Amino acid sequence: MKTRFAATLLAVLPAFAEKSGAEPLPSWRDGAAKSAIVGFVQRVTAPGSPDFVHPAERIAAFDNDGTLWSEKPMYVQARFALDRVRALAAGHPGWKTEEPFASVLRGDDRKALAGGEQAVLKIIAASHGGTTAEQFSASVERWLAQARHPATGRLYTDMTYQPMVELLAYLRENGFKTFIVSGGGVAFIRPWCEGAYGVPPEQVIGSSVRLRYEVRKDEPVVVRQPEIDFVDDKAGKPVGIQRHIGRRPVIAFGNSDGDFEMLEWTTAGPGPRLGVIIHHTDEQREWAYDRESPVGRLDRALDEAPARGWRVVDMRRDWRQVFSPAKD
Repeated sequence: MKTRFAATLLAVLPAFAEKSGAEPLPSWRDGAAKSAIVGFVQRVTAPGSPDFVHPAERIAAFDNDGTLWSEKPMYVQARFALDRVRALAAGHPGWKTEEPFASVLRGDDRKALAGGEQAVLKIIAASHGGTTAEQFSASVERWLAQARHPATGRLYTDMTYQPMVELLAYLRENGFKTFIVSGGGVAFIRPWCEGAYGVPPEQVIGSSVRLRYEVRKDEPVVVRQPEIDFVDDKAGKPVGIQRHIGRRPVIAFGNSDGDFEMLEWTTAGPGPRLGVIIHHTDEQREWAYDRESPVGRLDRALDEAPARGWRVVDMRRDWRQVFSPAKD
């Protein structure tokens, strides 16, 4: 019920603002970034404009971690996976001596993740497989209902960025179909994305484990396997978009070098295109990080943004408000 109410509210707010004459994107400060976004939307949606984009082609793609919600000090899904390993440990006695699980069970998450991508993929595969699709979704919803960010004490779903929530709604009001294109797990995002962003689960593209159809006790189910099927990051993002949407986006938002290829592919298309990078510069209200960060590293994309015509949003300068209002 709460999810449906939140999605409905997100859908009607832009229309109310339009009718009341309110300025779009109220959590954005007036400046070059906001003007570029609003100006682009106005150009591509105005009938008769030389930049007019047919509604069927109005596709906007958004990274999730660090673009729509906070990714510091650790990706939210990584925290979920670590907690899930601990919850499942009783059924896997071998994990007590097998890395990276042994470190997780000792409470040494730093050492568990020191193995880099291979360790993370191993944890994800083991903690995300073995259940039906419905069971996994339920486990995500239960965890998000009580898990809190270690620095702010807020629910993770309250760590979404208000300016970006407004932007998603503004684009939909102007005929865009908004997609989440994340390196995170598609099945992790789908249970809560509609309530948080107004994006329905079928418009989420992400990394995935292998799936298998079974009939268990006369009930047909889709079962998640402990094996990575597709990683929707870096060069995988354009592949995932083409596979699931079949259209090149007109707009792409990201925040790290993991989004480089999505931005590159989007803006290389014919006609009007908009590529935007969210730059984390606000150590007071959030975090300031870019080139040296192990999470959300932004280096090459930041260097090449001016030459490629990508807009860089300075979080400290361009956003009046960072986080969406807490719901509790």
